[in-house]
Amino acid sequence: MKKPEKKKQIIQLRKEYYSKSIQEDFQSILKILKKKRNIKKIVGGYYSYNYEVNVMPILEKFEKMKYKISLPKIGKNSSMTFYNWSSNDPLNVNKFGIPEPITNRIIYPDILLVPLVAYDKNFNRIGYGGGFYDRYIQRIKKIKKVLTIGLAFSYQMVKKIPIEKNDIRLDFIITEKTK
Repeated sequence: MKKPEKKKQIIQLRKEYYSKSIQEDFQSILKILKKKRNIKKIVGGYYSYNYEVNVMPILEKFEKMKYKISLPKIGKNSSMTFYNWSSNDPLNVNKFGIPEPITNRIIYPDILLVPLVAYDKNFNRIGYGGGFYDRYIQRIKKIKKVLTIGLAFSYQMVKKIPIEKNDIRLDFIITEKTK
């Protein structure tokens, strides 16, 4: 099955099975961070959209632990940049209907939480097809080391993701079943 077909199928599944009560295990993320020593405390998150994993409770826990939080903004030429954000800060809705920070203070995450449509056992992912995260990860890795963690529901796993030259494999993928 090709990427567009898989994408459509998984988004439909996500819509059918979505439940706000399904939560990612924050402890699983902390276990990864403990294994990966010397990681600084700047987390890049996202604002959940189209039945994605609700990352806000995770970001709030990180914020309580004194991590700096950042969210992406979509810029010109379909570029994406992360900006400083706190749970008390207002958000603006972009042209895709996704809330973004109002601030213009760019911040480069050390830990990047990545939304996805589908994934495989090798940590390959399918996004919405715009390449925003693939391009951002390529760009930030030229600036600093970043740990990429995909957040998904277990039913979003597929046997194999067809890989293209610009696709970036994630370091980890966490689901509600990760322990």
